[in-house]
Amino acid sequence: MNATAIDKAATAIAENRLNRTKLDTLPTDHRPDDLHDAYSVQERHNVILGERGLGRPVGYKIGCTTPVMQEYMNIREPAFGEVFDTTVHRNHADLIFANLVNPGVETEIAVSLASDMPATGSPYTRDSVRDAVGAVMISIELVEARYRDYRELDTPTMAADNFFNAAVILGDPVTNWQDIDLAVAEGTILLNGELLGTGLGSLIMGHPFEALAWLANRLSERGRHLKAGEFVTLGSVIATQWVSQGDRIDHSIQGLGSVSISFT
Repeated sequence: MNATAIDKAATAIAENRLNRTKLDTLPTDHRPDDLHDAYSVQERHNVILGERGLGRPVGYKIGCTTPVMQEYMNIREPAFGEVFDTTVHRNHADLIFANLVNPGVETEIAVSLASDMPATGSPYTRDSVRDAVGAVMISIELVEARYRDYRELDTPTMAADNFFNAAVILGDPVTNWQDIDLAVAEGTILLNGELLGTGLGSLIMGHPFEALAWLANRLSERGRHLKAGEFVTLGSVIATQWVSQGDRIDHSIQGLGSVSISFT
């Protein structure tokens, strides 16, 4: 894609998010054809969002890192997006349902970084990323399907739109995470007090740190890198739960605590 097409796509997606509307598929003259184009659009899109008041990017989300989510979205590879500081909540969030566009909840494991992960360190592996992890956190990601038919939407457009990210709820940082086997850590998810489902950390690419290594390598390919102080949500252990007004989701993992979100 040339710079004009990138800017047209990024502007359309940003306007859609800021105006809380539902976008049809992008016109073919500025629709990203592949993930390389998608991330070029995403980078420009996020500059526009920052200029329009959303704040600054402080972390990343990775979507479709689990078989259940790849099957649900009919996608065969992960994708990443950036998260803005104005959309980060701690432990619990009370959100107004009417201000959201088709909201959904994903229950995740996240990490915060204690050191940079420069491109010179790639290719990163599950083992090599461990030293950069300062803390592990339980998390919830709020997503919005801001499209007329998100199930028919092409993957590059989803990636360009930060893979539907709308907000993140982070639990308290656990700095002694080394004693927790994240592959067998089980998330328990309640919807309005009733069990909705459970999922193991191993569903996230075999181990949550595999997702972190994947992101570090993808950013390195684009001349970017993860930085100390940033966080990364690594993927949902159950399929997206689309919510209604009045719903509450609670997510807990032994050793990592709990987080929750309510829609009024």
